[in-house]
Amino acid sequence: MSERHSRPRPGAARAWALLLVLAALALVAALSLGAATVPPWRWLGGDAAGELVRVWRAPRVATAFAVGGCLALAGLMFQGVFRNPLAEPYLLGSASGAAVGAAVALLLPAAVPSGLSLPLLAFAGAWGAGWLVLLVARAGGAWQSGRLLLAGVALAAILSALRSLMLMLWGDETTNLRAIVSWQLGGVQNAAWSEALALLAALAVLVLLVRALAPGLDALGLGEETAHAMGVRTAAFSARAVMLASLATALAVAWGGLIGFVGLIVPHVLRWWLGPLHARLAASCAVAGGVLLVAVDAVARAALAPSEIPIGLLTALIGGPFFLFLLLRVRP
Repeated sequence: MSERHSRPRPGAARAWALLLVLAALALVAALSLGAATVPPWRWLGGDAAGELVRVWRAPRVATAFAVGGCLALAGLMFQGVFRNPLAEPYLLGSASGAAVGAAVALLLPAAVPSGLSLPLLAFAGAWGAGWLVLLVARAGGAWQSGRLLLAGVALAAILSALRSLMLMLWGDETTNLRAIVSWQLGGVQNAAWSEALALLAALAVLVLLVRALAPGLDALGLGEETAHAMGVRTAAFSARAVMLASLATALAVAWGGLIGFVGLIVPHVLRWWLGPLHARLAASCAVAGGVLLVAVDAVARAALAPSEIPIGLLTALIGGPFFLFLLLRVRP
């Protein structure tokens, strides 16, 4: 049985080939399109167009890839831990929790002056929200998948209201409220090369950590009792998995704002294609999530140039119908 599952599926090579082709196309589009179109043969030029690509667009594309990869990995982890195919950071309230923490860092910089306050507070919010949903879903001792989704939706609404209240109480003329609101609608931040490379390195580490937890996630998919019989300490393992998913969510929210449905769409599509084993899905989810967000970011910059469409609006337009399709297809 294990030998059969460990053998690569025939579609795996085709899936990776398609991912690489899509990645190349998304990269060309993202670096070329915007307020000013810069064809590939001018990327390395010494003029203003080449500098625009190298100094501004390329770090943003790298950041978008890392944010998309983190969201996809977080969705993969949450779906594995909660054993619910509809689980993802945005719907479970984890992203909203991260947004509340990040909003505290943005609105009260004097109270949290550290340069790392935004990702740290975003992680604390995402982790706390994830555990609240987990506790509600397990209330009464029995795991209730439907209660999980309802708890996530309710918690996301509460946290959204709390975030709006914070804007009313702490936003003043010294605060760039337009930038904060834009960030909450979802949009990749213009990161420096050092930040973009650090995010890509963090994404690579997250992939390795997800692969390390993959056997436990596979066992959980068979049920808690079966996983326990296979030697998985379910409570401690769930804590580690939720913390890792919260870290991925926090990184994505800190540099991308609230971007929904990437963590829902990508794991689903790849699970249909590559099968349920998490070790096989980790790297492909990271790459596919990155490619998806790079492509969406390119559309967001080019569709109404020189204005930008918030990425969160575009992913909602894509993910909303996909979510409705899953609701009709899957019984929570």
